[in-house]
Amino acid sequence: MTVMVSRLPATRPTDFNSGYPISHNTEELLADIQALAPEIRARADEIEIDRRVPSDLIDRLRTIGIFRMTAARSRGGLEFDLASIVEAIGALGRIDGSVGWTAMIGCSSSLFLPLLPQETYDLIYRDSPDVVVAGSSQPLGTAQTVDGGWLVTGRWPFASGCQHAQWMLGVFVDDDDAMRGFIMPAHTWHIEDTWSVAGLKGTGSHHIRVDGVFVPAANVFDPAMGIVCMPEPLLQAPRHLLPLIYAAVVVGMAEGAVDDIVALANSGRRLQYARDALRDMETFHVELGRIEAELRAARGMLQVQTASHWQHALAGTLHTDARLAEATQTAVWLQSTCVGIVDACFRLGGASALYDTSPLQRRLRDIHAAGQHASAQPRHYAGAGKLLIEGHRAV
Repeated sequence: MTVMVSRLPATRPTDFNSGYPISHNTEELLADIQALAPEIRARADEIEIDRRVPSDLIDRLRTIGIFRMTAARSRGGLEFDLASIVEAIGALGRIDGSVGWTAMIGCSSSLFLPLLPQETYDLIYRDSPDVVVAGSSQPLGTAQTVDGGWLVTGRWPFASGCQHAQWMLGVFVDDDDAMRGFIMPAHTWHIEDTWSVAGLKGTGSHHIRVDGVFVPAANVFDPAMGIVCMPEPLLQAPRHLLPLIYAAVVVGMAEGAVDDIVALANSGRRLQYARDALRDMETFHVELGRIEAELRAARGMLQVQTASHWQHALAGTLHTDARLAEATQTAVWLQSTCVGIVDACFRLGGASALYDTSPLQRRLRDIHAAGQHASAQPRHYAGAGKLLIEGHRAV
């Protein structure tokens, strides 16, 4: 099935003061990502040992335009359509889960910025569109109302990419029990070294905290019902887009696992006691064919939902409960399906997949770590089920 996706015309943005040769369309960006692939793969162990993506690799991602994909063209950004963002993030996840995840968080978190007042949005993008944002959407902060803003205290987990961010955001509960998002420069936050985990080790998803920091009213937004200050279709409904951008990493990791098992088979690998090489075994062909069918289904669902969401974004009809339910339903199903794909690839790899030298063990750990994310929990099927009972059928 061919999926027709409307794309906004891509034009080369103003480069501000970055001095970088920015990829100005999807094809160039994907080519630049592939050019980085050998270096990223060669540094996979370094990324895991250091528990973060190296700063020079972040600079390379910034160089090719990853972090300006979601910035408005009027501020020097690329303002790619949703399909292009999903494709680019998926390509990075296919190369390395931690790199894809860090890039996804760094660029997609900036979709919340248009919920800020116009002057704050302009301030954030004043010097460059290559803004890296990290943080957490959990309402774990408390706040005291003071003249001109709030004094905020709190501690938030899972702040992926926080060591590379220029700005970080969190959510607090104010004196009236209302949830409010806020953003502050990275230097006002404390990073606690807590990211010692099994999977997605290289994402640096440490705890972050603030202790009685003054947050001006101009740095506060309503994460659920706020009105955006920018008119661009991409920037209208961040909560509705984030599950699909997250899902792009997951599908990318599954694609990478299939790449890895095919490469292992083509290396001449022979399982113990097997008469034939892995690549010549019919049982291997059967299972690999089944895995590929599931992968094609996952790709197709992501493409169809991405196309549907983008059409709604262009029409100004994205910001509804039904569209949010569709996005979360898609993300949950894709996570479950891609876990199955990676698990199957790992099993096909035999005992050799257990070794640290095998990329399959890293894929296994990363996909299961991604599956622990709040947006991938099966309980989110409830929203789609409720809407279906009420007569709202997805098309």
